[in-house]
Amino acid sequence: MTPLPPKPVARAARVSLWRHLKLFRADILSAQPARLYRAWMAEFRTPFFRSVLVNDPALLRLVLRKRPGDFPKSGRIGAGLRPLLGASVFLTNGATWKRQRRIIDPAFEGGRLKDSFAAMRAAADAAVARLAPLAGGAPVEIEPQASHAAADVIFRTLFSIPIEHDTAAATYRAFHAHQRSQPLLNLAAFVRGPRWMPRLHSRETRATARRIRGLIADLVARRAAAIADGSAPPDLATRIMTTPDPESGACFSPEEMVDQVAIFFLAGHETSASSLGWTLYLLATHPEIQARAAAEALAFSGDFSGLSGLKLIRDCTREALRLYPPVPMMVRETVAPERFRDRGLPRRTQVVLSPWHLHRHERFWDAPDAFDPDRWSREEGRASARRAYMPFSAGPRVCPGAGFAMAEAAVLLAALLARYRFAPVEGDVPVPVAHLTVRSKNGIRLRVTPREQLKSCKISGANSCKNSIRAGV
Repeated sequence: MTPLPPKPVARAARVSLWRHLKLFRADILSAQPARLYRAWMAEFRTPFFRSVLVNDPALLRLVLRKRPGDFPKSGRIGAGLRPLLGASVFLTNGATWKRQRRIIDPAFEGGRLKDSFAAMRAAADAAVARLAPLAGGAPVEIEPQASHAAADVIFRTLFSIPIEHDTAAATYRAFHAHQRSQPLLNLAAFVRGPRWMPRLHSRETRATARRIRGLIADLVARRAAAIADGSAPPDLATRIMTTPDPESGACFSPEEMVDQVAIFFLAGHETSASSLGWTLYLLATHPEIQARAAAEALAFSGDFSGLSGLKLIRDCTREALRLYPPVPMMVRETVAPERFRDRGLPRRTQVVLSPWHLHRHERFWDAPDAFDPDRWSREEGRASARRAYMPFSAGPRVCPGAGFAMAEAAVLLAALLARYRFAPVEGDVPVPVAHLTVRSKNGIRLRVTPREQLKSCKISGANSCKNSIRAGV
């Protein structure tokens, strides 16, 4: 019997406040009690803040869809991310957020996805080539490979440059250092204070954030010059920088664009890398599903129109996002007293929406901790998803790049699965933890080998190749 995918051990039902805060600071996933996987709502009180974690579908609809303006993004979480993200669309609220979305959303509309497809394919081909020297059967650290591929997609689609470009490579290295130095929650998440209060970010966090923002500012300045002289390529950066707010007529300033590129890199690189790494691990530990997905990958035409045929591969990504949502928790804040499930909540209560718990909730999902991509083809799975699945948030604040991320995942997985077989390393089980996104505490190591039948497939045709992959050749 295939073991269940790894899941952090929940903390004891009762711990001291100091122990709870220490666990939160280290890793929010293992800092939670097991009851949250079946509760409709749970309340936490400390001397510093009051919060409720919400799994009730009616309350989720209220917060995210019906009255989102009454539950803005929490400034406590924003304070921890602001050194890197500034006033990006991920952190802002109200009129500022609405203006930013009016400028950003057109670049990610459905019809625009086709414009980025060639860049995604080029990044996927490069990822396959980078893995070739490592595909000898020895353990390979997969997370850096996933990060490299996802960063390559972002740079190619945003600025039309590959990851090997000097500025792109330097940004990638700095971001990797920042990801490990920045906890999801810093002191500001626990102690409310005025904006001038020191937030006690580590020296490394501040330094890497400055480095990243400086590199992004250089890319933005170069693109602004190219736009001015008419030589800019029609990529995402050009689209966003030349799109005026339909209400005010103003475009993003250079500083605003740096903020937005920073969140595009976080959302489009860090979250995609997390998803790709976990998907490859899950497929490695489920060889029968991997064989089916590889057959589908081989049949992929490589054209944009063929994306719709990657059904199982997309469902594998959906299931990996269910089990390991890159952003495990989202925090909103009440602006006025509220009443949730007959419980009064004062103003400034922190409302925690947890994809991590919602996606594994025992009242919603059949076998919630199992990897079962076929659940997405069953009505009960689709019904559960409608109530309890939000890897990209929901409502007006849903991630504008959700469709982009799903297409990217399908293209990268198809390219990798068509060329390589992935297998687990015996006894080496990754432990999920939350840094900026859900990653493995000590990495994900897999054995990677070429699919030797590819040469004969080209001679004998696609059908024999698909049959041999299904058989596990």
